[in-house]
Amino acid sequence: MRTEVTDAKRIVVKVGSSSLTTAAGGIDPARVRALAEVLAGARTRGVEVVLVSSGAIAAGLAPLRMKRRPKSLPAQQAAASVGQGLLVHRYTEELARHGVITGQVLLTLDDVTRRSHYRNAYQTFAKLLELGVLPIVNENDTVATTEIRFGDNDRLAALVAHLVHADLLVLLSDVDGLYDAAPSADGSTLVTDVHGPEDIAHVRVGRAGAAGVGTGGMHTKLDAARIATGAGVPTILTAAEQARAALAGEPVGTLFHVTGKRRPTRLLWLAHATEPQGTLLLDDGAVRAVTQRRASLLAAGVTGVSGSFVAGDPVDIAGPDGVAVARGLVNFDADELPGLLGRSGEREVVHRDALVLI
Repeated sequence: MRTEVTDAKRIVVKVGSSSLTTAAGGIDPARVRALAEVLAGARTRGVEVVLVSSGAIAAGLAPLRMKRRPKSLPAQQAAASVGQGLLVHRYTEELARHGVITGQVLLTLDDVTRRSHYRNAYQTFAKLLELGVLPIVNENDTVATTEIRFGDNDRLAALVAHLVHADLLVLLSDVDGLYDAAPSADGSTLVTDVHGPEDIAHVRVGRAGAAGVGTGGMHTKLDAARIATGAGVPTILTAAEQARAALAGEPVGTLFHVTGKRRPTRLLWLAHATEPQGTLLLDDGAVRAVTQRRASLLAAGVTGVSGSFVAGDPVDIAGPDGVAVARGLVNFDADELPGLLGRSGEREVVHRDALVLI
């Protein structure tokens, strides 16, 4: 038995669209029912569970008479708007059969990267779990474009696992683990344990979803496992059909062992979940101050500015060669900074508490 599972008191489970849908692309009630039974069983054992579920767009296809996942962003957002309520309603009904109350949490990047928001996000989860609620999480697809564009609910799950101080992340997929080649290829072998990058250096993975209703692939799952384990959260990757065995601690799928320690939540999101809106170029002295002394970035060390951003936006911080060394939340608008460049003084362009090395 895997002690990483049996000792876990709080677990984040992520399920993808391909594990919830029928061949025609709609949500499969039987699959949702089966997953709800597994999650309710974990709750019965005293485990707190947070579910990160894709499937909103897939659930909205049939009501809108769409035969396949649309390519245009507005159509995807419309499908997500219709499907999110249907998906959560299905979960709510199935989990209610087991006496479990559900709550919907829709996140945007601002909720956990901006200083004024991220504490509230954690406090909301903490109170829901304290009240015995099973939170169902998704990117707020209707107003946010990142998840839809990159199909990155795997990454979202890794970041949520860190945000809620989870002891374990379980990624449920349409394959039963990580293989060293395509699972259907002759001679491919299941990788049962990953302790670090060296264990998967030989692995070849794809990016496309198998069912055509999701946009993730093994690449995004490996990225999620890297983020989670690097922040102190062990991760299991397995098939949705093996969810019961995985949550019981049986050695199914692939276990990614912890490679790092827990770090400040907001900085983890800043490093892995934001798209920079511009770049600040630094002189060598400022690069050393930021990377070696972990100091705030002062205007005196900034030599150039590119991009269009406002105060509070994420920006890349690069050395004279243009290679990014850090990312941070800038304190000035792009059009304000040129007048400050090179000036002496203590004007903080990016505070060290809002800066992470990359």
